Amino acid sequence: MLNPNLDEIQLTNDDYARYSRHIILPEVGLDGQKKLKAASVLCVGTGGLGSPLLLYLAAAGIGRIGIVDFDIVDSSNLHRQIIHGTSWVGKPKIESAKQRILEINPTCQVDLYETRLSSENALQIAEPYDLVIDGTDNFPTRYLVNDVCVLLNKPNVYGSIFRFEGQATVFNYEGGPNYRDLYPEPPPPGLVPSCAEGGVLGVLCGIIGTIQATEAVKIILGQGNTLSGRLLLYNALEMKFRELKLRPNPVRPVIEKLVDYEEFCGIPQAKAAEEQEKANMQEITVQELKQLIDSGAIGKDYVLLDVRNPNEYDIAQIPGAVLIPLPDIENGSGVEQVKDLLNGHKLIAHCKMGGRSAKAIGILKSAGIDGINLKGGITAWSREVDPSVPEY
Repeated sequence: MLNPNLDEIQLTNDDYARYSRHIILPEVGLDGQKKLKAASVLCVGTGGLGSPLLLYLAAAGIGRIGIVDFDIVDSSNLHRQIIHGTSWVGKPKIESAKQRILEINPTCQVDLYETRLSSENALQIAEPYDLVIDGTDNFPTRYLVNDVCVLLNKPNVYGSIFRFEGQATVFNYEGGPNYRDLYPEPPPPGLVPSCAEGGVLGVLCGIIGTIQATEAVKIILGQGNTLSGRLLLYNALEMKFRELKLRPNPVRPVIEKLVDYEEFCGIPQAKAAEEQEKANMQEITVQELKQLIDSGAIGKDYVLLDVRNPNEYDIAQIPGAVLIPLPDIENGSGVEQVKDLLNGHKLIAHCKMGGRSAKAIGILKSAGIDGINLKGGITAWSREVDPSVPEY
């Protein structure tokens, strides 16, 4: 309800006390606080971005908040997903988020959708809300959220984060560009590493998430200049903000219906190719590797190659592993190192969960070096063989 009948919205004495610092702002005032109370916002995701933005939307007095998520809280989430606490590990994120929102704003209506957002349910879920905030971390869902907002004519407040960098903008607002103007085509699957592989600075999520919350509040209030038409780029290490201009592409395809976004982003094809590659690749289990280590075969008959990054190696190691990071293998320097290491030995490669080591073996194979991939990587080693090895 971006243009509510303000005469029908009543503020209580508790509202006046709670939101007094808002109300005394001329740009907000009584009417603005009523708009916030009448507003409804759908947040897709309760992770690094969803956590801070949900906290601030609740604190701002948003009257209705919808949350879409189907994940559970993991201990690895807690350094950045600040809406969740230790006691919620192993429990649904949406329930954790709802409890925290109601602690901040007991009068907020919180709608929970414990499901994966899909082409089958997205229009129905998003339709009742004034605007949508994208707190997701994958391309298929970002395209889906975009197209839903275009079809329903709703603003899409966008943000993304990776390592030390983040970006934010507003799509589909007052004739401005949408996500497909920024990314007409999705990148090849696997080209952009996940935060689980690349890492992310925890506080970066708070900065980008609160920018998203700020844009949502401004849209509801009808105040200020939004990020529509501007992509805000933030580098935490350099503490610098930059802007890029975004314009609607006059020749972009017309969005007429929702499609299969996994297919659109090439996910099934990539998975099929990965499965085929695995079928053609020799693998070894962590239990079998343990037998080789106990028998003294590692170092005598086999070289155990760790292709993770050096900082990951510092966290946890499998005994006898030699570190040559995947980037070195990709640029060629590591291939020569592997050749020098082998000297007639057989090769076993591992990474965190098996993906990067499989990629390394593929590169090495093209250089004439056969290898065996450790199934499940060091994560499986920690879970199934040696729990004293930290899982990260």
